[in-house]
Amino acid sequence: MEYTSDSEDQTIEIARNFADEIKQDDILTLHGTLGMGKSVFARALIRALCKEPELDVPSPTFTLVQLYDAADAQIAHFDLYRLEDPEEIFELGWEDAISSGITLVEWPDRLGPYLPRERVDIHLQAGDNGPLTRKILIERVS
Repeated sequence: MEYTSDSEDQTIEIARNFADEIKQDDILTLHGTLGMGKSVFARALIRALCKEPELDVPSPTFTLVQLYDAADAQIAHFDLYRLEDPEEIFELGWEDAISSGITLVEWPDRLGPYLPRERVDIHLQAGDNGPLTRKILIERVS
C-alpha cells in the first residue's frame, strides 16, 4: 500500500486507518531518516490499537522500549536509535515482545541479524509536494 501525506494530521489518519489491518503477532518496522514522521505514525497507531485517542505515548528514545496494553494484545514500542550493539536487544525483552503481541520498531536497521524475516515494513520518506509531504509505503515481508 502506498500513501501520500501532506501534513502531520494526514499521517495520523493513515496510521489510524492502518491499525485495522494489524494482527496480534505483527512486527512493524518503521524506516525513515530523522524528522520523517516515524514517531508520529507510531503514536497514532498505538492510540488507535489501544482505542484511546488521548493516550500519553512518550517516545522511547531514552528508555528504548515502552509497553502498552491494548484490548487484544500487548504492544511493545522500541526506538533503537541509541542501540549500540544488536545483542543489546535481548536485554530489553525482545524475545517476549515478538512472541506475545504487536511490536513496533523505529530504527530497525540497528537490529542487524535479528531483524525478523516476517514483518510489516513501513517506509516514510520525503515527498515531492513540499517540505511536509511524505510518501508512506507499507508492505508485508515474509
